[in-house]
Amino acid sequence: MSQPRLVHLDGRRRPGPPALVVVAHGSRDPRALSTVRALLDVVRAERPGLAVHLGHIELNEPLLTDTLAALDDRGTTDAVLVPLLLARGHHVKHDIPETAARARVRTRVAAPLGPHPLLAETLHARLTEAGWRTPATGRERRASAVVLAAAGSRDPDAATDTRRTARLLADRLGVPVVPAYASTAAPTVATALRALAARGRDRVAVASCFTAPGRFATEAAQAAPWIAAAPLGVHPLMASLLLHRYDRALAADGRSDAA
Repeated sequence: MSQPRLVHLDGRRRPGPPALVVVAHGSRDPRALSTVRALLDVVRAERPGLAVHLGHIELNEPLLTDTLAALDDRGTTDAVLVPLLLARGHHVKHDIPETAARARVRTRVAAPLGPHPLLAETLHARLTEAGWRTPATGRERRASAVVLAAAGSRDPDAATDTRRTARLLADRLGVPVVPAYASTAAPTVATALRALAARGRDRVAVASCFTAPGRFATEAAQAAPWIAAAPLGVHPLMASLLLHRYDRALAADGRSDAA
């Protein structure tokens, strides 16, 4: 994809596109931070010339407040915040917009990454890597299912979004996909697996609807009776989805920068 010219014909420099600030939750697991940083490198490779930054809600540095302050110190005037989160919830609806509103940089907050077909495609790719194969017979289809393991939230919109992601994945796989949660919401992953077993579904995989390795992803994988997919992690489709949310936020704002 060609990039816009950053210099006018008279030699004056044109302003570049608004910065992309990827907003991660943060984790005590060091693998999460290294995974997110690697994903941002993929985003930069896919969109050369776009300034890409990282900010965390909690637990890791840089915090979002510090990232936005640093942008202002460098003279950056415009940024789009894209949550590296997979559903609506308190962080998406309150924490991130409130932090953005206090920033001196002009900001727009994009939608979370889910639900979206690119997210379902990434989940499918991770399941395939773990050993998932399309059921070949009617008996296999009747015995097969997937539990979509997600973090969980008290916000009902988060559950709505996770159910929509589950439906998109079910359409892709051709078998039932049951959303389940690592905390806060019900059913738990273990409960969902028991319910499927009671219905004769004994070829059940666990799809990891987590952006990076951590305690929740590990516990969900350990509960799997068959195969468990890796977290979404560093995947080209995740980079494409982050850029899609960035572009949509700009387009909704009526800017000509959107690709």
